Amino acid sequence: MEILSCAWRTDLALLIASGSTVEHLDTHVVVRTPANPTFRWGNFVLLRRAPTRAELPRWAEIFDAAFPDAGHRAFGIDDPEADSHALTPLARAGYQVETCTVLTADEVHEPRHGNATAVLRRLEGDADWAARVELAIACSDPQEGPGFAEFAVRRAAAERRLADGGHGDWFGAFDGEQMLSGLGIFRTGDGLARFQSVETHPEHRRRGLAGSLVHHAGRHAFDNLGAHTLVIVADPDYPAIRIYRHVGFRPSETQLQAELHPRR
Repeated sequence: MEILSCAWRTDLALLIASGSTVEHLDTHVVVRTPANPTFRWGNFVLLRRAPTRAELPRWAEIFDAAFPDAGHRAFGIDDPEADSHALTPLARAGYQVETCTVLTADEVHEPRHGNATAVLRRLEGDADWAARVELAIACSDPQEGPGFAEFAVRRAAAERRLADGGHGDWFGAFDGEQMLSGLGIFRTGDGLARFQSVETHPEHRRRGLAGSLVHHAGRHAFDNLGAHTLVIVADPDYPAIRIYRHVGFRPSETQLQAELHPRR
């Protein structure tokens, strides 16, 4: 299946580079991440369009056949012009649905309210990557449960493999040894570079850390990763989207997702 959305193209490129398998079929794509089976968006099915209520049982069977041991179902929708209404059948079936805004930038500028005190730098060694895991846990939703820590360790290992493999870098805003904010930026082909997991510790938000870090990493992508266009995906209702706009990003498409956890 041809991938239309730059968000899903960059997602799949990064998953492949970090060890996932992507199986293209006529009507859908199956993404598997054996090294992290609880990673819902590393083990999912990508569809051309959102299923109708009548089609949903068939797609649930297809997912269950592809992931017989999974405790979840997750569907991505590769329709960059669709809106949240397309997910109504999934929402009514009990799925948690999400409509994200995909933003792109051909240049970035410093935020109006940046941070001049934190040290912005690439992650280099074991201590830095351990700090990345600690930050992820601090920013996680309590509903994720006790298994999130193991998931965060596995995800960070995949991110480190991407960085060590020369695909890009992970950056942090540090105060001494503590990582206050962090993100990844990776090349994904065709002049695109994708941001990953922009996070700021709950106790250090509203200090301009994320904006400064996005600008810093964006310049790095243009100067060192051969990027012509930066891609970032955000919740349209979350304050971070304003930060991205202030740095130079503009909306370009939507990305639709639906997950059921636990699977039933």
